[in-house]
Amino acid sequence: MTASSSRRTILDRVRAATSADANTYADIPRNYTHRGALDTAARLHLMTERLLEYGAEVIEASPADLPATVAHQLQSSGRRTFVACPALPPELLPPDVNLKLDNDLSFDEIELCDGVLTGSFAGIAESGTIVLHHSPSEGRRILTLLPDFHLCILRASQIVETLPEYFARCPELPRLATYISGPSATADIEMTRIKGVHGPRFLSVIIVRDDL
Repeated sequence: MTASSSRRTILDRVRAATSADANTYADIPRNYTHRGALDTAARLHLMTERLLEYGAEVIEASPADLPATVAHQLQSSGRRTFVACPALPPELLPPDVNLKLDNDLSFDEIELCDGVLTGSFAGIAESGTIVLHHSPSEGRRILTLLPDFHLCILRASQIVETLPEYFARCPELPRLATYISGPSATADIEMTRIKGVHGPRFLSVIIVRDDL
């Protein structure tokens, strides 16, 4: 199938979905998959597999082991200065790590930090995507753009299989959301893959097994 025929097929489907027979939003057919069929173990395996394919690092931890895991990941990252979201639980902020809370830090102060520690709103296993709604425990968007290293805490109970399941979890559509599928990278320039163009070059994800 050529690019032009693929484009024509997509546009034909859009016209059919918005035809006179579907003249209101509620009337538009929704024949896509609403819920996944994977059990918890398979869903977590798929999420991990996707993240690894993108070049992210994935670590599992129990809730009890989470503070020690966070400390180890920060200390072993080879980086010295970190910024963290202000609403993260105090026990997740290692006292022996040079870590600043983002209480309205300036962009220059954030850019001088080597890494960032955040929570997350959800994970979508089908695409290996982490979603941030930028609550106080997930941080301002600038935190996930300037530092070179991102350590993200994702709870197993936050992971869904499909995109519609993620939207079903939103009490209302967020004003701002960031969708992270692996470390920042692009191959737009001469088809050469370059990391860190519009975000961290390195992504480390701690999946907290709070479903056990």
